[in-house]
Amino acid sequence: MERGSVTTPFGRRPMTLGMLSSQIIASRTQAERSVDKWKLFRWLCEAKTVVGMSDRSLAVLNALLSFYPGTELSRESGLVVFPSNAQLSLRAHGMAGTTLRRHLACLIEAGLILRRDSPNGKRYARRSHSGAVGEAFGFDLSPLIARATEIETIAAELAAERQHVRIMRERLSLCRRDVAKLLELIRESAPQCDWQDCERMFEELITDLPRKPTAAEIEAVLGAMDRLRADLTNQLEKLLNSEKTDTNDHQNGCHIQNSHPDSLSESEVGLGRRPEPFLRKAADPNAAQLLTEHRPKPAPCNPSSPSAADRSSTLPQRPSREIPLPTVLQACPQIADYGPSGRISSWRDLMTAAIVVRSMLNVSANAYDEACAVLGCENAATIVACILERAEQITSPGGYLRELTRRAQRQEFSLAPMVVALSRAKGIGGVALAG
Repeated sequence: MERGSVTTPFGRRPMTLGMLSSQIIASRTQAERSVDKWKLFRWLCEAKTVVGMSDRSLAVLNALLSFYPGTELSRESGLVVFPSNAQLSLRAHGMAGTTLRRHLACLIEAGLILRRDSPNGKRYARRSHSGAVGEAFGFDLSPLIARATEIETIAAELAAERQHVRIMRERLSLCRRDVAKLLELIRESAPQCDWQDCERMFEELITDLPRKPTAAEIEAVLGAMDRLRADLTNQLEKLLNSEKTDTNDHQNGCHIQNSHPDSLSESEVGLGRRPEPFLRKAADPNAAQLLTEHRPKPAPCNPSSPSAADRSSTLPQRPSREIPLPTVLQACPQIADYGPSGRISSWRDLMTAAIVVRSMLNVSANAYDEACAVLGCENAATIVACILERAEQITSPGGYLRELTRRAQRQEFSLAPMVVALSRAKGIGGVALAG
């Protein structure tokens, strides 16, 4: 950084290390680099909690961006805007002067804009004879370009986290509904079963869940709720099998063949002669059920049955990953450029990069969310990586993603052939597709 490029504030405002650091970062911005100012502003709105901006400060930044001519922020066009406080207040929805100055200071402290104060503290620009802006004094927007990649990555990570939490909340709502209705069913069908412990556990899980839970808290409750659903399903399945067995025994017991023609039948016990055949038959469990008006004996209800885990596999599960991550990165290397720090080392990094690429390809958030719900977040991110590899051949990436999602809903789409085709096109052999 050249010594002459340092600008100190006008008047009594002191120079701080934060201002100096922001000016050094802004000075390292490449001259040919540009960024869409409104896309950058949307990223800032999504990442405001991490950057440390309030809604009012973002409103002031929006007003400043509106004074910049053109859509692309570029150093070649000059990055200093010089509106008066009166005009800035009007575009900030009539914000009071003291409030406006306070939020301008917040933007400078956060390192999003710089002050380029004139000798007398006024904001103006010198123009050439042709009308072009020469030297300008006001607010410098160059830190926004310097931090554009950082802000975009933060926004993508937060969007991926919000999407993950939303999916977890949906799954928890479905599981909660299933457990509540299964408990109601077992209360009505088998009141003698030990369902009180399951109901107590269900109430504790619901009570312990905070009002705004994190992803980890939702996953913990969802795991316990899923096991409880598996236990209840196992109990009801045992009860159903028991009723089927008792019905078959009842039908088979209507005709009892007597292989001893000389002995008395059960209907002759009242005569008081030779009761032994009757006693022998009464010792049989099936005959004992017949003597009690054929009432079915309910199966024992044990929530901790070892087969409950096996039965839970039949319940709706989260879509599994079809392709290993190294195979995806080998077939789709371009997606790594959009990962955090320019590389991808985990599925979470791939999903973060997919959010960035989705926005770049103008794929709507609804289309991507629908793909995540049907295919799973990992598989949807893999499809976005494949679309990026073939971006020149695909006219409408959003429509293409929606079509693949519809085909996946009809069980007519598999991700493996798409990845294999990309691998073969790059001359890669021996692709491993085992998840």
